[in-house]
Amino acid sequence: MPIFIATIIALTLVVATVLIHYEMLRGISILIPRLSVPPRARMLFVIGGVFIAHLLEVFLYAFAYVIMHDNFDLGRIGGNFHGEVIDFFYFSMTSYTTLGVGDVYPQGPLRIVAAIEALNGFALIGWSASFTYLAMEKFWDAHTPGGKRRGNR
Repeated sequence: MPIFIATIIALTLVVATVLIHYEMLRGISILIPRLSVPPRARMLFVIGGVFIAHLLEVFLYAFAYVIMHDNFDLGRIGGNFHGEVIDFFYFSMTSYTTLGVGDVYPQGPLRIVAAIEALNGFALIGWSASFTYLAMEKFWDAHTPGGKRRGNR
């Protein structure tokens, strides 16, 4: 039963993070054309917004780990772990980015959530890369003389 609960938590987190990501990217794409700043500054806005979206998603997983770890006994985090907020955030960040350093590691049903977080983070990072590329492509012409790309003359 604990594995089933952990799986439901993980799938709920996937839905929540996809919604956060979608709304952040949608908001960024609505705001970009309205900004009266140079293309480079627009790209900084894109990168900053994407970065904030990822941080929110990592914090959401970290919050879930706190609740699972401390309240429902759905697994533990072992290793160089002291139970502080920064430890949960660090574990979530290394899972989300698929870095998986190994100095802290999941135990019990929490492993399911950590594994799904890695897959979820990988997909969302790919989505962000695609979004950033498309945004950059829109503003690339503004960086070349005459507003045309060299290969399109």
